[in-house]
Amino acid sequence: MSRDRYVDFMRAWAIVLVVMGHWLITALVPGPGGQITAPELLVTIPWTQWLTLGFQIMPLFFLAGGHAAGGSWSRVRETGGTAAGWVGRRALRLLLPAAVYSGLVLLAVGICSAVGVDPDTLALVGWAMAMQFWFLPVYLLLSALTPSLHAAHRRWSLLVPVAMGAAALAADALTLAVGVPYVGLLNYVLVWGVAYQLGFCWRDGLLTGRRRVPVAMAAGGGLAFVALITLGPFPVSLILVTGQNPSNTDPPSAAMLAWAVAQVGLCLLAAPAVRRLLDRERVWRAVRHVGGASMTLYLWHMLPVLGVAAAFYLTGIAPAPAFGSAAWWGLRVPWLLVLGVVLVGVLLALRPLEHRQALLYERVRPDIGLRRSWPLWLGLATTVAALSWFAMRGFAYGGRFPVLPALSLAVGTTLVMARRRTTVHRTTDDESKNTLRKAA
Repeated sequence: MSRDRYVDFMRAWAIVLVVMGHWLITALVPGPGGQITAPELLVTIPWTQWLTLGFQIMPLFFLAGGHAAGGSWSRVRETGGTAAGWVGRRALRLLLPAAVYSGLVLLAVGICSAVGVDPDTLALVGWAMAMQFWFLPVYLLLSALTPSLHAAHRRWSLLVPVAMGAAALAADALTLAVGVPYVGLLNYVLVWGVAYQLGFCWRDGLLTGRRRVPVAMAAGGGLAFVALITLGPFPVSLILVTGQNPSNTDPPSAAMLAWAVAQVGLCLLAAPAVRRLLDRERVWRAVRHVGGASMTLYLWHMLPVLGVAAAFYLTGIAPAPAFGSAAWWGLRVPWLLVLGVVLVGVLLALRPLEHRQALLYERVRPDIGLRRSWPLWLGLATTVAALSWFAMRGFAYGGRFPVLPALSLAVGTTLVMARRRTTVHRTTDDESKNTLRKAA
């Protein structure tokens, strides 16, 4: 099957909207004593919560991820590769840039802590630099489960996401109606897993054979979402809002599940028109560039906010209209433009680092026929735990250096990177080797 440009477009588009959304809701207000405060836009101006319906685009990232993973795992499986080898390679593509990013941020946290930076300021900055980390442990878990999820897909096809959705609704009901603790955490895998599993179905043509299927998904998911936020207990915001209970994202709720289904349906309906646009080489080139830098964009996009805050707000250069006023909203445009320019500079500066990461990946990626795999699974479990801790508490919780999570991430990544060669499935035929490389 040839590469689907629309899948790459969805990943690139999702990353761009995530970055823009985070920048848009980040509000910096100079205080009378020269300090900078960051009021929560979605709390202070409640109507802005409706904007999250356009910016919460992560269901499409999981959909595209499932589409790509289904194709990749199918090719590796057909050539005799193992689940451990495939999972190790997929995990390492995420873990290497995440570990490098975390290491540099933690180094900065350690230096700032040693020189006596205010703990509250350090905790806030550490949280801002880790706010996007929730995605990493969830995606790593789904990647690790892909061989099993795809086996279920081959046997039961569309029944699998339906069953996962039903389980997510049951977990939500147990959490809200009965108050069963921790069961709601399953929805991080179940709700996002529905979108991921639908990616398998999409790739195999189960969602596009008849136009009424995506129409039903868009209409049914949309109506269910409206019912859940008007008649049910769920808020409209699809991003975490302080003090809001229940939340649609922490953990993902029934309303988020409905919105994900509706978004997938709309995505499938828009596919023909967008594919025609992607046939234009200039458009496709732009999408390819953004997609190639997607992980760097995702990890580093809050660094420009800190730089611009220091350069324009701490110095008093930036104008300070009343928060939420028309003038303040007007300044959102230059705010986004300045951040975009700074981010381009950050990406250019990080190119040598990205190149070294690519070389390192080629050296340490596991064999596709990996058999002795316990270090891989232990490393994955350790890194998922560490990344989850950073996602919940930031890089400087309480204004202190997080020794145990930092050590866990380092040890876990090292275990995943450990070179483990096998003689099983090895071939001396150059064409077969190239096939395996492309499949990975």
